[in-house]
Amino acid sequence: MNTFKHLLIILLSGAMVACGSNTGNNKTDFSINTNTNKGDISNNETLMLSLENKKSLPIDSVSYSLEGKKIAEKTDLKDFKLGKHTIEASIYVAGEKQVASTVVTILNSESPKVFTFKIINEYPHDITSYTQGLEFFDGKLYESTGQYKESKLRLVDYKTGEVLKNINLPDSYFGEGITILNNKIYQLTWQENTGFIYDLNTFEKLSSFKYGTSKEGWGICHHENTIYKSDGTETIWLLNAETLVEEDHIQVYTNKGKIVGINEMEWINGHIYANRYQKDGVAIIDPKNGAVIGVIDFSPLKKLVTQHAGLDVLNGIAYNPETKTIFVTGKRWDKLFEVQIVEE
Repeated sequence: MNTFKHLLIILLSGAMVACGSNTGNNKTDFSINTNTNKGDISNNETLMLSLENKKSLPIDSVSYSLEGKKIAEKTDLKDFKLGKHTIEASIYVAGEKQVASTVVTILNSESPKVFTFKIINEYPHDITSYTQGLEFFDGKLYESTGQYKESKLRLVDYKTGEVLKNINLPDSYFGEGITILNNKIYQLTWQENTGFIYDLNTFEKLSSFKYGTSKEGWGICHHENTIYKSDGTETIWLLNAETLVEEDHIQVYTNKGKIVGINEMEWINGHIYANRYQKDGVAIIDPKNGAVIGVIDFSPLKKLVTQHAGLDVLNGIAYNPETKTIFVTGKRWDKLFEVQIVEE
């Protein structure tokens, strides 16, 4: 079993009282006390805040905010996103404002469920393809591949492995994930800070877009008019499908801590299924708060493909709504697997 299993040992223990640190540059006579355990707190707990006022200064008023949203001294965390967050206290003393801040990490209250799989079918796959993205649309399989001077965008007959349409990316671009929305294919590149948009039917390049705060392109999927983009960290960025501006983000966390290396992604029945780079498994993520609610161990699949010097990790996940099944492959694998997910 791969390292995902290590996430499932125990639930987070109860929170303990700890003093918050002042993380801002503003001089302040105050610090924030929290009931976190070394900065960590579960999202099924109530966050409790108080001020450390060592000089016993007369306070006119104090208010707290979490990432800019006003919160009370006692705040239920069940509706907050997971991950690291900055809490600020705005304190007025003799009419003058001071600001104290501290960082807390909100963890999920439950450990992820563990899933395995049942193979339904095996199909041929181009053993030379360094698979980065897979996507079904109208029963057809689209694939993006990586590596400089090897990156491609393809339409593939998944049952035979025949390449029906293909374009090569310029040699200076490293292809990454794809998603299809409004008859357009959106393809990321890795470190080039550029995404491409193609006509679905002709593969004609229509335009390109630059990334925002995220520095790299890894995986991409969408739901309705929101595009989800990973960058290799624990962060998934939410892009406006019209402007492609990064408007929000979630952080991927379990009950133990953050999960990094979020790679190829697929939206399946209200959740984000994400490959993790260099891990032979998939995380099932709640898109509302970033919680990993399940993990799928796909490690046995690598032994079922042709073993060769260029064989690399599991990567590529697609959901076919016509068959209601999931398809997975890997980098330079000669098989595409159609699978059914089973709870262990």
